[in-house]
Amino acid sequence: VQLQASGGGLVQAGDSLKLSCATSAPSLSTYAVAWFRQAPGKEREFVAAISWNGGSTAYADSLKGRFTISRDDAKNTVTLQMNSLKPEDTAVYYCAADQWGGVPKYSRAYDLWGQGTLVTVSS
Repeated sequence: VQLQASGGGLVQAGDSLKLSCATSAPSLSTYAVAWFRQAPGKEREFVAAISWNGGSTAYADSLKGRFTISRDDAKNTVTLQMNSLKPEDTAVYYCAADQWGGVPKYSRAYDLWGQGTLVTVSS
């Protein structure tokens, strides 16, 4: 399974952006998927996760209420809807996957990683 993160770009503070994590084959339906981000000069941090069956989600405490993770297994896609973006949300966002996984918040739980998509929020 190869992950492809997309949807990043340059937006202004207060804007919304939707990131997508997709696979070409075979399917994401048996994988938990998480989003992590890494800002310049900072460590990678957890953003959100959704379990393989969509029954559980988890968010970084600081992002609850602004970010929403969801999955569409028919489209082989997991999306991260980001609202009310702030300059401090500027980072490279990575999606990661773990087969039959739950919603762990630590990166070592995920063994598949996408290449990252850059989100830049201007003030």
